[in-house]
Amino acid sequence: MHQLKEQTGMRLEGHIKIQDPDSGQVLVNKRNAINYENISVAIAHLLANLTDGDGSTGNSYHMLQLAYGNGGVNVDSLGVITYQATNTSSATGQLYNETYSKGIASTTTADPENNMVVQHTGGNTYSDIVITSTLDYNEPSGQDALDNAVNLTGDYIFDELGIKTQAGTFLSHVIFHPVQKSANRKIQVIYTIRITAGS
Repeated sequence: MHQLKEQTGMRLEGHIKIQDPDSGQVLVNKRNAINYENISVAIAHLLANLTDGDGSTGNSYHMLQLAYGNGGVNVDSLGVITYQATNTSSATGQLYNETYSKGIASTTTADPENNMVVQHTGGNTYSDIVITSTLDYNEPSGQDALDNAVNLTGDYIFDELGIKTQAGTFLSHVIFHPVQKSANRKIQVIYTIRITAGS
């Protein structure tokens, strides 16, 4: 009797869009990098709902926060921007300089502007996790009043983002042209992770 081996591929892709939800202006629109080691461990634990040796359940691997940082680019004295490489090649990968984080609700009814949903159309071999994270006018505390900073070193001039699990592990990292969050505008991040199964 022959034993059949079913081999399938799994592909994960990430994409972010950062926009001003009031004006509709798109500030960033690009792909992100996935930390494949961390996300493979997270998927395995979540599917099996097993502990990881320290007594925690698979739930510690679910996506809990979107982390914002300002260490993704370097700016020289002439104003030339150099983009850092993403930190996704090891399990310890994280933002270069995390300055803020925001929790993600698991349903749109909990918070329509800060939540996570799964989108799937029957017959397709992929599903999307869509995370919406909105920074309102009054957050973060301590931000500048206007988006007119003369340098790019402020805590809330964001140039990197990452998805964090409940255990604090990073599943992704994206670096982009700096975007200042200030009290005169909202910014909204639409962060999509597409999971495709099949050859």
